[in-house]
Amino acid sequence: MSALTQELPAATREIQLASRPSGRPVPDNFRLAEAGLPQLEEGQVLVKNQFMSVDPYMRGRMNDAKSYSAPFRIDAALDGGAVGEVIASRSDAHKVGDVVVHQLGWREHAVVDAATATTVPAGLAPASAFLGALGMTGLTAYAGLLKVAEFKEGDVVFVSGAAGAVGSMVGQIAKAMGAGRVIGSAGSAAKVARLLELGFDAAFNYNDAPVLEQLREAAGERGIDVYFDNVGGEHLEAALATLNVGGRVAMCGAIAQYNSTEPPAAPRNLAVAIGKQLTLRGFLVGGQRQHAAEFRQKMAGWLADGTVSYDETIVDGLENAPRAFIDLLDGMNTGKMLVRL
Repeated sequence: MSALTQELPAATREIQLASRPSGRPVPDNFRLAEAGLPQLEEGQVLVKNQFMSVDPYMRGRMNDAKSYSAPFRIDAALDGGAVGEVIASRSDAHKVGDVVVHQLGWREHAVVDAATATTVPAGLAPASAFLGALGMTGLTAYAGLLKVAEFKEGDVVFVSGAAGAVGSMVGQIAKAMGAGRVIGSAGSAAKVARLLELGFDAAFNYNDAPVLEQLREAAGERGIDVYFDNVGGEHLEAALATLNVGGRVAMCGAIAQYNSTEPPAAPRNLAVAIGKQLTLRGFLVGGQRQHAAEFRQKMAGWLADGTVSYDETIVDGLENAPRAFIDLLDGMNTGKMLVRL
């Protein structure tokens, strides 16, 4: 067992859900509060968080509705991915000084069951990468493209929300695995330019013209074979119209409608999936953990040789986490949105 070698905090700051958003979240839906830290029990560690993740799926957890992940509770701390240093331990699995990934973000310190924390290998990449390219984000991209969409060498791949944390990984993995062409959509000229720097063959700003018009121009006569959907709505409708016979869709997210209070208007052309014999598969990264070891080995190699690179948008201070989350939903990030604590 690791000894407690420093004076430990008795309390920590955390972000609580003050009220459930209606439509787009606002700062008043969140509260910065102080909470006491319980004494460590056997099998627990105390972690000083260094970075926390804000992710689109968290918007759904702010609703009081049954879903694949339990709703956040009012007047309680939110949670999510975080990485930090163990500063006290009552577990043989993690010693003081270890850097671990766990799921008690949205707070500066966390008492974590050791069995739910994963030690970050030293020297492989900065700690923040284990919330992004080497973490659940990267696994989402890898498994979604290769296992869910059953990508094949030579496929033409279209990725929506392509400058985001997952989308930017999808495009680079597709190129690394021999895609015939990779097309991305994003929400600004700067993001489009970044996608081309990352190796996308074509990219467009979905604010410039209808998505279908721009996608057809980018795909040309070849059409698309795979659509990795992070957006839903108009993007999904355009992809269905452009997919080739036997095309595959990995349905990862639908950020276009997360803040909507009305049912989505699109896609209105779902029936084309019949004649084109399309496969549309929704997935959650939690159902893809069997591919984690394979993913980590591949991604570590790609990062080491420069085949894949990643962007981070970092906001400083726990008190600014709600703004970082709202900005994420508004598309203000390039790559992974993180809060440095």
